Amino acid sequence: MFQKDPYGAVSTRLLNRFAARMTGYSAAPTAFVSSPEPRTIGLYSRGKQLLAGNYLFAGQLLSGPRATFWDLPASPEFRAEAQGCGWLDDLAALGDPPAREAAQTWVWQWLARFGRGTGPGWTPDLTGRRLIRWINHGFFLLQHRDKAEADLFFRSLAHQTRFLARRWHAARPGLARFEALSGLLHAALSLEGMEALIGPAEAALCRECTRQIDATGGLPTRNPEELLEVFMLLSWSALALRETGRQVAPAHEAALLRIAPVLRSLRHADGALARFQGGGRGVEGRLEQALAASGVRAGVPQGLSMGYARLSGGRSTLIIDAALPPQGRTSHNAHASTLAFELTSGRRPVIVNCGSGACFGADWRRAGRATPSHSTLCIEGVSSSRLGHTARDGTELMSSGPSHVPVEIGPISTGQRFEGGHNGWQRTHGLTHARRLELASDGRELAGEDMLFAVTQSDKALFDKALARAVDAGLLFQIRFHLHPEVEATMDLGGTAVSLGLRSGEIWVLRSEANAEISLEPSVYLETGRLKPRATKQVVLSARAMEYATRIRWSLAKAHDSAIALRDTKRDEIDLS
Repeated sequence: MFQKDPYGAVSTRLLNRFAARMTGYSAAPTAFVSSPEPRTIGLYSRGKQLLAGNYLFAGQLLSGPRATFWDLPASPEFRAEAQGCGWLDDLAALGDPPAREAAQTWVWQWLARFGRGTGPGWTPDLTGRRLIRWINHGFFLLQHRDKAEADLFFRSLAHQTRFLARRWHAARPGLARFEALSGLLHAALSLEGMEALIGPAEAALCRECTRQIDATGGLPTRNPEELLEVFMLLSWSALALRETGRQVAPAHEAALLRIAPVLRSLRHADGALARFQGGGRGVEGRLEQALAASGVRAGVPQGLSMGYARLSGGRSTLIIDAALPPQGRTSHNAHASTLAFELTSGRRPVIVNCGSGACFGADWRRAGRATPSHSTLCIEGVSSSRLGHTARDGTELMSSGPSHVPVEIGPISTGQRFEGGHNGWQRTHGLTHARRLELASDGRELAGEDMLFAVTQSDKALFDKALARAVDAGLLFQIRFHLHPEVEATMDLGGTAVSLGLRSGEIWVLRSEANAEISLEPSVYLETGRLKPRATKQVVLSARAMEYATRIRWSLAKAHDSAIALRDTKRDEIDLS
């Protein structure tokens, strides 16, 4: 509808604002149809932080009295997260009278300030997110409130529901639209007088399931954390339908059945999701909660899951980005991570990707999307996929990158093997990257081989031109292994290897062939919910491509186990630094 409008984002905001004003005039419900049960789980520790006057949203920490919460000098990202009311989950997790008083104060302040359809929270996705929280914690919020306050609360619920019924389609396809439609369905099922919206909301949700969730259970964005959020929303919606005696539509049920095994495949041995394409590790326990709520018994599918390959052996898991990056409008959060991998041993991440820097500003967001921020090979610092196009909301989209990513996965006598390649540097350097990874069946060794080669005569001509442009002999390339911040790395064996010590007591050793220089360099770990990037290190194998075929072999092997009598059960404490 807005693709040809150069001011599409402005048009969308104006239409949202108009709809927010116009949908505030009609009869409102006065009660819930049934007692709402909280679906969302917050963090007790974060609830304590909120009560102490420390507000950490979207990577920005602000402090102030409770009464000034909505007046804080916050960034647009901070304001958006606050308007979604996810903080209600944390205050409800705390659950004591001061927490309830804080929640009530902020909700009724919101009603006074934004309840008539003004402010940044009147977008379909934020409204859907907010409605789910308000309904989930309805009795927590209404306790000890008088009739006038309760009436105001229910009028706003009706207002927001009618706004969603009118504007859900304006949300970006993907998670944002699922948030809008799930909020609409929850409200229609929970509020008196909104029953007429149930059918249209469920029908629209089913259409989005068919459009956005492919036959293998993946999303076009290929973001694992986003897939988990969609799965949770669909699970909660299905549960809400069943609790009111309604049937879950076949398309809705089928989407849950497709997604569940994909999420199981994208989970490391420590329970965290693989951090690819703008996604994080996910809130601890959320996947188990979503699977339990859905009732789906998920196995692990064979082959690729949403374009990711999974190898496992012993206590180790290896997850590899083995498909084309997201394309077109779905690439607003896409990363140039083709053939990058993450490795986890038990509860301890070893090799990671830097992650999404979106909560630390535009510069960090762009840096996190580049190939050097991933555990894979990169030629001369040039990403395998490049940013170039700008969407109408200002986000950068992928403009060029690999067009072909052949992959083979199968068993070998010693474990499992992954073989893949991509042509992301074919147009710029005439080179194709191929990667072979072999994980031993006991999970104690990962053997790798990275190759660069020019295949056709035209590729060789492009490679020769690239060589001629180079200042030094050959094309410099690096194979990067970004380490989790809790990994202690030291040079070993006279500078020919790097020892990696885990908190569990395990020691891994990374070695390479003599044709690559091995070094230990600074890196960062970008994690949502922290004030700043965490400092960490990366192992870098550097070499130069001077011929039409170049090969580097390397290995990562466990040299020392954790003590048998000492299980790795220590839980990491939340650290906001």
